[in-house]
Amino acid sequence: MAARESPPGIQIKVNSKGGGGSGSGNTVHPVEEMDRPQGVSAPPPAVYGEIKHSKKWVTWLIPCFVVANIAMFVITMYVNNCPKNSVSCVARFLGRFSFQPFKENPLLGPSSVTLQKMGALDVSKVVDKHQGWRLITCNWLHGGVFHILANMLSLLVIGIRLEQEFGFIRVGLLYIISGFGGSLLSALFIQSNISVGASGALFGLLGSMLSELITNWTIYTNKIAAFFTLVVIIAINLAVGILPHVDNFAHIGGFISGFLLGFVFLIRPQFGWVEQRYALSGYSALSRRKFMTYQCILWIVSLVLVIVGLTLGLVMLLRGVDANDHCSWCHYLSCVPTSRWSCRTEPAFCSVTIVVLSFHFCCLLDVL
Repeated sequence: MAARESPPGIQIKVNSKGGGGSGSGNTVHPVEEMDRPQGVSAPPPAVYGEIKHSKKWVTWLIPCFVVANIAMFVITMYVNNCPKNSVSCVARFLGRFSFQPFKENPLLGPSSVTLQKMGALDVSKVVDKHQGWRLITCNWLHGGVFHILANMLSLLVIGIRLEQEFGFIRVGLLYIISGFGGSLLSALFIQSNISVGASGALFGLLGSMLSELITNWTIYTNKIAAFFTLVVIIAINLAVGILPHVDNFAHIGGFISGFLLGFVFLIRPQFGWVEQRYALSGYSALSRRKFMTYQCILWIVSLVLVIVGLTLGLVMLLRGVDANDHCSWCHYLSCVPTSRWSCRTEPAFCSVTIVVLSFHFCCLLDVL
């Protein structure tokens, strides 16, 4: 009997982040097949196309958001025109772009009147004059130079990584809806001040990073370290919110919205399903599910909670409900009085800021 040629080897090429040559473990060869009866041809080899862990998107939306926020700040300062309304402007050489006195605005920015004119969150105008658009526009305004610098640095650090991984549509929706959720919770609890800033949206991005790690838990390495690092970052940033004149309700509302939306927008398919997609015809394999059961449950529950929560909150706000009447201790979530400061509310803007503490988090996660 003539010797039979062995069937060609089956190779799987994996586009691994670790790279490497033939010894890197990126090519898998099968064991030898059992002898097949003479005259029975071997099945065609199972050949895979290139398997990519994740597509890297070109980042353009987050930089556009940064430019839009800076442009809005410049326009706000132009409208403010401090020399026309005050005799003690800071950096008066800047002309109409000079800043309000430190006693009025220590963040180097415009007056509260100008911010209100430009679209700051003012509950009385939202409820009594039906200006609901302020729930969105307040996220694109900032109280001063220090305020916008902190927020835009944070947006670049957090947002660019997310947009590279998940694309501009999902990250853009996350940013806008989280900002709306932050404004909504702020309006329900802080009704005597006006509020501006992008921190609600930024906390939404932070929250989505946490839920993305949870829902895609099985595909990451170093996940325990990444989880605790991210929790510490979030806890410190929320702790800053107990200082006076910081709208921590916007932070909390944005974080909750982003955390729930992360389960909806940032879900990843299992690697086994991705591997199966790249198998060409002629290969029979066990069927792999795209998502795990727990991922689907989290997706459904989170979507329902987001829709119900935002709808209920908006209805309560438009009916003039003051959430403090139903929660006597909740005001401590935004400001804790001490011997060094008071939490008395004044008819001035409430600056929203965020501490940039997430520079190194992106290096902790690697896809399996």
